[in-house]
Amino acid sequence: MMNCGLVTEKNELVPLKSISVEVRVQDHVSTVSSTLLYVNEEERPLEALFVFPLPADAAVCHFSAKIGEQEIVAEVQDRETARDQYDDAVSSGQQAFLLEESAESPDVFGLSVGCLSPGQNAAVTIIYVTELDVQADHSLRFCLPAVLNPRYTPAGSGAGIVSEISSVCGAVPYTLTLSVHVSSPKPISKLESNCTLDPLVFLHSDHTQATVNLSPGHMFDKDVELFLYYQDPHQPSAIVEAGVATAPSGSLMRDPVVMISLYPEFPEEVMSSLATQGEFIFVMDRSGSMDNMMHCGIGAQTRIETAKDTLLLLLKSLPMGCYFNIYGFGTHFESFFPESVVYNQDTMDEALKRVKEMRADLCFTEILQPLEHIYSQPCKPDHPRQLFIFTDGEVGNTKEVLDLVKHHVLSHRCFSFGIGEGASTALITGMAREGSGHAQFITGTDRMQPKVMQSLRFALQPPVFNISVDWTLPDGVTVDTLSQPINVLFQGQRALIYGRLKGESSGGSEGTVTVKYRLKDQPVTNQLHFCLKPTEETGLSVHRLAARTRIRSLEEEERSCGAEVEGIRTRIVELSVQAGVSSVHTAFIAINKDSRQTVKGPLLHRRVQTHDLLYGSGILLNASNIHLGGEISFSKEDVCYCMMRTKGTPNKLNIGFMTKVRNFFRRGSKTAAAPTVQTNSQSKSDAAPDPQKDPLLQLVSLQKASGCWDLDVTLADAFGKTEDELTNQKPAQVEGSVWATLLALIWLYGCKIDQRVEWQFVAMKAASWIRSQKVGDLSECVCVGNVLFGCQVTKDTLGI
Repeated sequence: MMNCGLVTEKNELVPLKSISVEVRVQDHVSTVSSTLLYVNEEERPLEALFVFPLPADAAVCHFSAKIGEQEIVAEVQDRETARDQYDDAVSSGQQAFLLEESAESPDVFGLSVGCLSPGQNAAVTIIYVTELDVQADHSLRFCLPAVLNPRYTPAGSGAGIVSEISSVCGAVPYTLTLSVHVSSPKPISKLESNCTLDPLVFLHSDHTQATVNLSPGHMFDKDVELFLYYQDPHQPSAIVEAGVATAPSGSLMRDPVVMISLYPEFPEEVMSSLATQGEFIFVMDRSGSMDNMMHCGIGAQTRIETAKDTLLLLLKSLPMGCYFNIYGFGTHFESFFPESVVYNQDTMDEALKRVKEMRADLCFTEILQPLEHIYSQPCKPDHPRQLFIFTDGEVGNTKEVLDLVKHHVLSHRCFSFGIGEGASTALITGMAREGSGHAQFITGTDRMQPKVMQSLRFALQPPVFNISVDWTLPDGVTVDTLSQPINVLFQGQRALIYGRLKGESSGGSEGTVTVKYRLKDQPVTNQLHFCLKPTEETGLSVHRLAARTRIRSLEEEERSCGAEVEGIRTRIVELSVQAGVSSVHTAFIAINKDSRQTVKGPLLHRRVQTHDLLYGSGILLNASNIHLGGEISFSKEDVCYCMMRTKGTPNKLNIGFMTKVRNFFRRGSKTAAAPTVQTNSQSKSDAAPDPQKDPLLQLVSLQKASGCWDLDVTLADAFGKTEDELTNQKPAQVEGSVWATLLALIWLYGCKIDQRVEWQFVAMKAASWIRSQKVGDLSECVCVGNVLFGCQVTKDTLGI
C-alpha cells in the first residue's frame, strides 16, 4: 500500500497530524464526524488543496475549521460565489477554507486551505450522513474510505483530474482514532470488521445499543469496513423525523419527513422456478491495476486471477440455451465472440480456454467504449440482456458513463462489481442504479464468487413491472415523494422511500405505504403501517438524506435536459442551501474574518513530486494513490508525469497542474487530461486459502455445460479420492456420468454447504440433468455416496 502526502523541501511529510472519527449508527443510517488536524510546519504561509474520498451517496451537512480557540463554521453557498469569496479572502491575506464536490464524481471532494501561518494548527471537521448498504449475508456495511485511486480519463475528454495527482510515498505520518455508537430497534447480533476492534460493549440488556472502538495503532492504509448484524434484518421499518420549527415556512426542513424501508418478498411459486433465458454479457477490466494483489496475506491472488476464477463459476452456472459473451477492456476492448452466442458445450469450452489466457495487459481504464459497442448490438428476442461489469472503478468520466447506462436502461439490467480498495462508489453504485441492477464491492480477503453469484440470482429473477407506491394518510395530511420512482425490485433487497409530510392530522396517528407491482403476470402487494409520531433523537439525518436524494434526482434531470437547465440549477442551489447539504452547484465556504492580523508574505505553493517504481518488463509506473487526508498542493509551474514506457510514447508529459486541479472541480472543463498509470492498492494482511488449489473450483471446472460430470481421475482428484475408489463403489444399475454427477451433488451438500451461495446454480443444473436421465430410485446410490464422503445427505436435499 502506498502512503502519500505533501512533502517539505527536506522531504518530510506534512502537515496532517491526526484523524478522529465518530460514527453514530441508527438502524441503517450512519452519521460520521471526521476531524482532521493540520499543522503548517513551514517557515512561510501555506496554501494547499487536499483531495479525499467520501461515500458517493453521502450527504455532507457540516464543515467547520478551528484555528487555535476560534471555530469558523462554514456556510453552503452557490459554488461560484463561494469560490470568489475564497479567492478574495486569500488574496487579502485572510484565512479561508473551501470544501466542494467534484463535478465529475460525487465520491471525491476537494478542500482548499488558504493562508495558514507558519506553525499554525487547523482542525477541520466534516460531518456527513449516509445509508448503510445491505450485503449478501444480510449485514449492513459501513465503510470509511482511506484510498482514493487514480481515475483514468480518456485524452481530450476534459473530465476530472484525480488521475493526474501524485505524491511522494512513505510512512503514514498521522494517527487515526475511530469510535462507533450503534442503536437499533432490533437487537444487535454482532459487529465485524476488516480491522482490529476493541470488544463490543452493549449499553442495554436488550442489545439494542452498543459501542466499539478501533484498536490503537491502526495504520490508515486501507478502507475501514464495519459489518453490522441485526436480528430479523428483513423487517420493514419507518422513521418519521420532525422538522425544524425555525426553518422558513414552505421549506423541506420545516415539515416532517418519513423514510420507509421495505424488503419485498416475492411469492414462493415464482421464486421456485428461476429464469432459464437471457443474454449474459460479462465485461472485465483488464487494465494494469488488475494485476494488483487482492490483499497481502498468504496465498493472495491478483485481482485478474480472482476475476478469472469468478468467470469460470459464472460460465458453469449459466442455463443451457441462453446467450452470452465476454469483453475485456483497457485502453481498447476485445470480445470473445463477434456477438453473443448460444450457451452450449462448445461455446463454453471456447470461452473457458480464452478466460485462462486473460491478462491485465490492456493498459489504462476506458470503460465507455466497450459499453457503447455493447449497446449498439441488437438484443436477442425473448432473452433479456444482463450486463455484469467488473472494474477497479478508477475512471474520470463517471457521469458520462452513468448517462450512457441510463439511456439504455430499458434494454438491459446492469450488475456492477468494484474490485479492490478505492473503487469508485459513484461509478459502481451509479451503474447499478441507472441500469436497474445491483452493486457489489470486493475488498481484501473477501471472496468475489459469493457476491457475484448473489447478483446472478438477481439477474435470473424475473423483472418487476408496473411498480407503484401509494400512501394512505389521515385526513389533513398529504405527502410529497422525494425519492425517484422505484424501477427495480429484487427478492429480499431493501427499497428506500423518502416522503415529505404536509399538514396536520385531524385525529389519525397511523399511515400506510403500499407498493404494488407485477411479477410474471402476477399482481403482488407489499404493505407497511407506520406511526406518524416523530422518532426521537434522529439529528435531522433523515431530512438531510431526503434532501440529498432529491438533489441527486434534480442533478440527473439537469444532465438529461441539456441546455435548458437554469431553472433546475436554481432549485438545486436553493434546496442545498436550505438543507445545508452538498451538491455539484454549491460549496462550503469558511472565512476567518475576525482574525486580528492578516497573513503576510507570499504563499508557499508546493510542487507534488513523484517517485518512479519499476513494475515488471521495463514498465515504469506512477506511485499515485491518494489517501484520506493525503495532502495534494498545487504549483503554477508544470508538473512532469511518468507514463507507461511504450514504443512511440513519450516518457514524460508536462501538464499545467494548478489548472488541472481547479478544473477537476469545475463542470465542463475543456482542458485535455493526461492518461495515468494505475498503481498498487492492497489491503488486508489476513491469510486466505490458495484458490488455485480450491477443490470447489476444481470440481466446478469439470462440470459439463449440461450439468453433468464424467467419472474419471480428475473428478477423483477434486474429491481427494482415487479413481478406483469411485468406480469400485458405483452401483451396477447406474452409468458412470450419473454416478459421477450424483457424487458431486452429495459432496457439495455434505462437504461445502457453507459455500452454497457459490455452487447453488451448479447444483441446480446437476439435479435437473439427473432428473432428465430417468434412472429410477437412487436411494441406494445416495447411501453409498454418503459412506464414501462421510456425509449424511438425504435424497430430498439433493433435489433429484
